[in-house]
Amino acid sequence: MPEQTFYHQSIWTGRIEQEGKDPSSQYWHQQVKPFYAHKGEPGLAIIGLASDEGSVRSQRRLGTEEGPDAIRSSLCNLPWNRADQAYDMGNIVCTNKNLDKAQSEYSEAVSRALNNRMLPLGLGGGQEITWAGYQGLIEHLSLDRKSRKNINIGVINFDSCFDLQPSDKGASSTTAFRQVHEHCQQHHNPFHYLCLGISRTSNTRAQFEQADELDVAWLTDDQVNDDNYEFLIEELECFTGMVDHVYLSIDLSVFSGWQAPGVSEPSVRGIPLEVAETLLQVIKSSEKLRVIDVAEYNPKYDHDSRTARLASWLIHLLTSQEELMS
Repeated sequence: MPEQTFYHQSIWTGRIEQEGKDPSSQYWHQQVKPFYAHKGEPGLAIIGLASDEGSVRSQRRLGTEEGPDAIRSSLCNLPWNRADQAYDMGNIVCTNKNLDKAQSEYSEAVSRALNNRMLPLGLGGGQEITWAGYQGLIEHLSLDRKSRKNINIGVINFDSCFDLQPSDKGASSTTAFRQVHEHCQQHHNPFHYLCLGISRTSNTRAQFEQADELDVAWLTDDQVNDDNYEFLIEELECFTGMVDHVYLSIDLSVFSGWQAPGVSEPSVRGIPLEVAETLLQVIKSSEKLRVIDVAEYNPKYDHDSRTARLASWLIHLLTSQEELMS
């Protein structure tokens, strides 16, 4: 079994609108159960990767290892808008600086959730969560195949940075998508990577050139605006249309520092929240979304839990079932 901290009922507490089990009056804290109570039915699987090691290796400010539980706390009092339940698999903890081990254990948890017909919801922690989650999706999709070839995954990343740094010196929070590229090359799978919100002040000219060499699709933060809706939606629909499965990662630093101060590297500009909302709805409506992660949350710098509330709002948007929201 992975080395992890398990579900804690003390985290999932909050207001109760009325007694009873009427799902229309329930909040998240009332619907989250321990994973061992799962009976094989569809639902959400909440998995944390509690790690600072990726930030250490990337020379970013520390504190991300406390992120998963802080996001859980922020989710507690949001209304539950699903017909099923959520199951908490706990946190995979990076100990003794062994990031590879933690990523492997997180990957196993994601694969287990998918095998149980659940939608994995990853809580970070640093961006190293994405390489781990991607491996879990590959493992799941490989179950009915003789190899890991011919798997067509599209990775969509809302982020101010490409995170394509070479991984030859070890994984970090800036190597995740280079590792995905290397895996695709090794197994002869197409590399589909779309990055939305790239900041020109957070990436060197060489990093832009590298992204182009690897055939990354990207849009800068100044292109992701409310005057560009038609183009943005068309780009997303084209991208999701050419893949079979979508892995979605949201680095919270893609939003402006005043909206998301609790991140490893706050952004000056960022992308508008209302535009992100529309784009996430487009991704969701593709019906190809297989794994979600929210990355780079650092509660140590989160004034008034502003970033945690943003993270929980995004999660609520992506996981609510529209027919139950009216």
